[in-house]
Amino acid sequence: MTPFPPEQLANFHRLAPEIILCVFGIVIMVADPFVQAAHKRVLGWLAFIGTPAALAGVRIMANDPGTAYSNLIRADAFSVFVHVIVIGAAALAILGSFQYLDDENIQRGEYYALVLFATAGMGILAGANELVTAFIGLEMSSISTYVLAGFRRRALKSNEASLKYFVLGSFATAFFLYGIAMVYGATGTTRIDVISGKLAQMIVEHGQVASLAILGLALMFVGLGFKVVAAPFQVYAPDVYEGAPTPVTALLASGPKAATFALMLRVFYVSFGSAGNFWFWAIWISAVLTMLVGNFAALVQTNVKRMLAYSSIAHAGYILVAFAAGTDIGITAVLFYLAAYALMKIGAFLVIAHLGQQGEKRLEITDYAGLGTKQPVLAVCFSLFLLSLLGLPATGGFLGKLFAFQAALDSKVVWLVVIAAINSVIGAYYYLRVIVAMYFWEPSKDYVPTKVAPSLTFALAIAAAGTLYLGLLPARVLEMAKAAADSLYLR
Repeated sequence: MTPFPPEQLANFHRLAPEIILCVFGIVIMVADPFVQAAHKRVLGWLAFIGTPAALAGVRIMANDPGTAYSNLIRADAFSVFVHVIVIGAAALAILGSFQYLDDENIQRGEYYALVLFATAGMGILAGANELVTAFIGLEMSSISTYVLAGFRRRALKSNEASLKYFVLGSFATAFFLYGIAMVYGATGTTRIDVISGKLAQMIVEHGQVASLAILGLALMFVGLGFKVVAAPFQVYAPDVYEGAPTPVTALLASGPKAATFALMLRVFYVSFGSAGNFWFWAIWISAVLTMLVGNFAALVQTNVKRMLAYSSIAHAGYILVAFAAGTDIGITAVLFYLAAYALMKIGAFLVIAHLGQQGEKRLEITDYAGLGTKQPVLAVCFSLFLLSLLGLPATGGFLGKLFAFQAALDSKVVWLVVIAAINSVIGAYYYLRVIVAMYFWEPSKDYVPTKVAPSLTFALAIAAAGTLYLGLLPARVLEMAKAAADSLYLR
C-alpha cells in the first residue's frame, strides 16, 4: 500500500527528474558546511550521481505519461527527449568542473547545487503545459545561472558577466511575463494546450486573431529569444560566455538553449499554430540576423572562447531555420540538432577549460599553436568538435544541419536555406583556423602541457563518442526525435 493516492503518485512520477535533482541539490547544500575544504570534490561526485538518478527519473516519467498538477506539467515523449539532453549536458558540465574548480581554488558545494537547480528549471521548461509554470522554470534556471556566471568572484570578467547576464536577463524575463499577461488578456487562459482552441475560436468568430494575443506572442519571443541567443537579443552572450567559468559556459551554451527551444516549440507550434502567418516572418528574419551576426563576428575573434560564443549565436540561427519550417519534420530536425549541438559544444568548451589553465590565461588562438604535437589526443578531440560545429560529414553537426535545411526546403523556405548554406561556408574559416593553428603552427615554447583529469577524459570521451554516433548511426535518435515531435500535439 502506498501512502499517496494514485493521482498524487502520478504527479510525482511525471515530475520525478525535477524532484530528484532538487533533492540532491538540497542535500549538497546541507552537507557543504560539514565537508572540509580538501574534500569538497566529494560533493561534486554526489551531484554527478544525481544526474543518472535524474535520468532514472526520466524513465519513470516516460512510463507514466500524462499531465501533472492540474495540467501544469506534461510528461510526453517530447519532454522526455529534452530532459535527456539537459540532464546529459549537466552531467558532462559537472565532470568537466572538478579539475577546473580545483585549479581556480573555488571548489564549493553550492556550485554543484546550483547546476542541479538550474537543470531542474530547464526540465520544467521542457515539460511546461502552462505559461506561468514555464516562467517559474525559466526563473529557476536563470537565477542559478546568474550566480554560476560570476562564480570566479576574484575575476573582473566573471563579475561583469554575472552582472550583465542578470540585468539583461531581468529585462528579458519582464518581456516574457508581459507577454503572458497579454495572451491571458486576449484568451482568458495561460494553458498552452487551450490557447490554440481560443485562437481558433477568434478566427471563426472575427476572422482574425486578436492583436493583443499577437503582441503577447511577440513579447514572449523577445524573452525566449534572449535565452536562445537569437538576434537581435544576443548582445549579452559573447561577454557572458567569455567571462563565466568555462564549464559554466559549456552548460549555458547547451542546456538552457535546448530547454528554451522546447518551450518555444510548444508555444509557437501548439498554442499559436493557427497564427503561423504572423510568427513565420519574425522567425525568418531572426534566423537570418542570428546567422549573420554570429558568423561575421566570429571571423574577427582571436580569443577562442569568445569565438565559440559567437559560434553559439550562429547555431541558434541554424536551429531557427528548421523552426521556420512549421512542420512535424521541422520539430524533429530541431530536436535532433539540439542533441548533436549539446554534445559538440560542451565538448569544445571543456577542452578550452583544460587548455586555458589557471586564471583562463591561455585563450588566444596563438596559444593553441602546435597542440597537435604536444597533446595529440586532446587536439584530435577538439578538432572533432570543431569539424562537427562546421558540419563535416560523419559528425552529428553535419546531419543536424542536413535535417534542418531539408525540413525548411520541404516547406518551400528556399531563400532561408540558401542564406544558411552561405553562412555555413563562412563559418568554415574560423573553425579551420584553429585546427590549422593546432597542427601547422610552430608550438608555443612557454606552454607546458598539463595532464587531463580522468573525470574530464570521461566527459570528453562521451561527448566525442556521441558526436560520432549521431553522425554515423543517427537512426535511433532520429526515431526518438520523430516520436517526440508527434507527441507534441497529442492531448
